[in-house]
Amino acid sequence: MFDLRELSRRVVAAPMAGGPTTPDLVVAAASAGGVGQLAAGYLTPDKVRADIAAVRAAGAESFGVNIFVPESEPVNRDDLARYRAELVPYARNLGVVLPEVDDLGEDDDHFDAKVRLMCDERIPLVSFAFGCPRPDIFAELHRHGCSVGVTVTTATDAETARQAGADWLCVQGPDAGGHRSVFDRRTTPPTLPLDELIGEVADRVELPIVAAGGISTAARAEEIRSLGPVAVQVGTVLLRTPEAGTKPAHAAALADAERTETVVTWAFSGRPARALRNRFTDRFSDAAVAEYPAVNTLTGGIRRAASNDPDGINLWAGSGFRDAAEEWAVETIARLG
Repeated sequence: MFDLRELSRRVVAAPMAGGPTTPDLVVAAASAGGVGQLAAGYLTPDKVRADIAAVRAAGAESFGVNIFVPESEPVNRDDLARYRAELVPYARNLGVVLPEVDDLGEDDDHFDAKVRLMCDERIPLVSFAFGCPRPDIFAELHRHGCSVGVTVTTATDAETARQAGADWLCVQGPDAGGHRSVFDRRTTPPTLPLDELIGEVADRVELPIVAAGGISTAARAEEIRSLGPVAVQVGTVLLRTPEAGTKPAHAAALADAERTETVVTWAFSGRPARALRNRFTDRFSDAAVAEYPAVNTLTGGIRRAASNDPDGINLWAGSGFRDAAEEWAVETIARLG
């Protein structure tokens, strides 16, 4: 079974769903002595299988795949309808017709099929976000040689993951870019600093820790590793590398001197996520509802229509976004490792 403690560079390239994580980025992480994870979120099983094949064709043997755990609570359609009504005028100006609330059904993101794919492909490293799978899922993955981790934001969730069968934990602090991996989408994301969260988790659960959230410099990476984690996980700092599939408007915004602030918002997806502040977050964050994945589907047409407009798309970014550089991913990981 894959052991994160054996990495020559103790850096994990984060699985960034929606385009930024590519097979090339995962291969680069492996080439640098770290490890990368493909993002299975929002993809069909066939697309995930193709990405796995691309990574292996490039010669990378050690890599992972991250899967979103389906929501445990159904969508509140009344709240969703109110948010849709707020979005309608904005969408109309973009020429976008929003889906009707009745068409926004529950979506498990092909969860069972993706778990089966991990087993069939015997993926070395499998991780889960947004929740903790059942113990039998861990057992089946273990039977196929997979090392399985769970992304947690509290010590309580870490204990839940340990009891279910996790081999390791990705401990995500409040400075992380993109989605916070809270198990309950309606909860306010924890704000305990990463350094303290690592200590709380380590005191309660004896599992290897990969620490994530706002880690963007060599000094910070070393500081975090000195607290005990076997590796650090980085995402935002890789967004401007050539291997990443980041939208040009997003990559440019990370370097825009006029963008100085990140906010946590439910406005784009219905789950809490940290992004660069823009006009969309200003206009819709207060009205947004915690109804993932329906909100993510609801705003999909808007985001596609505004793909070249940094004020109309989700500019996921952690607190260290200014350190994202236009350099090869191998260089970034070597610098942080």
